[in-house]
Formats: sequence, structure tokens, C-alpha cells
Amino acid sequence: MQIKIEFYASLMQYLPPGKNRHRREIRVSDGLSVGGLVEQFHIPQKMAHIVLVNGRFVDADKRAERALVEGDVVSIWPPVAGG
Repeated sequence: MQIKIEFYASLMQYLPPGKNRHRREIRVSDGLSVGGLVEQFHIPQKMAHIVLVNGRFVDADKRAERALVEGDVVSIWPPVAGG
């Protein structure tokens, strides 16, 4: 199935090659979970601080349960600091 992934800030290094700066359209296995996607791209769990699917926050303890479906957009941000 086709989904879109968006990795931001330091996580952009985990994206597969492509032309868009932070977004890619990729093919994944049916039933892949959000947690499985994070693992598939070798993103350390502590670095996947904020995860959204279609603009909705997915808590860390729910990522293994949340199965992706065709057309989902998964956005992932690392921890950020500000002042």
C-alpha cells in the first residue's frame, strides 16, 4: 500500500532518497504499524518524539497497535528545545 512519510529536523537523514525535502511517498506492507514504520527506518525510539498520522497525535504506547492504511500521512519530529 502507498503512504506518505514526513520526517523533520534531524530525522530527515532517515528518509530514503527523493526530491522533496522532508516528504516521500513510499510503499509499505499491508497492516504495518506506526511502530513498525519507525523501526523499518531505523529511527531510535527516543528520537520519534512526536508522531502524527493524518494530523492526529499517536502516543508512544499506542504506536505498535496503530495499523497504517492506504493513503495515510505519517509525520515524525525529534525532541526539540526552544527558548
